[in-house]
Amino acid sequence: MKYFDAHCHVQFDPYDLDRAAVIASMQEKQVGGMVVGVDLDSSVKALKLVENLPNFYASAGLHPNYVLDERFDEDSFRAILRHPKMKAVGECGLDNFRPEDVETAKIEQRKVFEKHIELAIEADKPMMIHSRPSKGTQDAYRDMIDILRTYKREYGDRLRGDIHFFVGSTEEARDFLDLGFTMSFTAVLTFARDYDEVVRFLPLTSIITETDSPYVAPSRIRGQRNDPVSVIDVVQSIAEIRGEDEKVVREAVLMNARTLFSV
Repeated sequence: MKYFDAHCHVQFDPYDLDRAAVIASMQEKQVGGMVVGVDLDSSVKALKLVENLPNFYASAGLHPNYVLDERFDEDSFRAILRHPKMKAVGECGLDNFRPEDVETAKIEQRKVFEKHIELAIEADKPMMIHSRPSKGTQDAYRDMIDILRTYKREYGDRLRGDIHFFVGSTEEARDFLDLGFTMSFTAVLTFARDYDEVVRFLPLTSIITETDSPYVAPSRIRGQRNDPVSVIDVVQSIAEIRGEDEKVVREAVLMNARTLFSV
């Protein structure tokens, strides 16, 4: 394995017609992957997909945008998280961008997020965290940092994880660093310059690569379905932004993922 896509959704419907070919392409290019669930059904599908695939792993959780539609079945999630291929808890977190009624959603999102935190601590697994602030703010990140700090004080290193698709500022990045979390970046780096400052600010030891496939395709295939092999584009962009050797960056971010997710 030379690359690791720490957050993809290859179990989703857009891959139904060519999933085997996508996986074969990943294997050919030595790309491993974390297949992430966003509800109970997709978490179970993620586990079934990766169960017999080398360098493929899964994460299970309830996305914050689904907490008003699906009850968080803690016992079912606890059961599938016992599987050795299940390496993280989530996708879970806070999202102030999509809900129509943000204030109502906030209450339930926080309750469910805290249940995920407690489940991750119990299972001794890292978290796969989604956080999307409302437009022009960093509100969801600030709320999340406050919640994580409370648990960190009590549980220390047992609370750990990755802030998926990080779009915060250097201030939020610094706070997540203090909490011992990594931050992952997508192929948005190939066509937007908004996050260059943060990518340069972070120590290389705290950066992980992902694609969020099938979303956010790199500039070379913008507007098309994204695939996990695009994590190669992400590594190239990080090296370019930081002015560092691509091989050094590739090896470092791979090691970061291996360490965090025990893969």
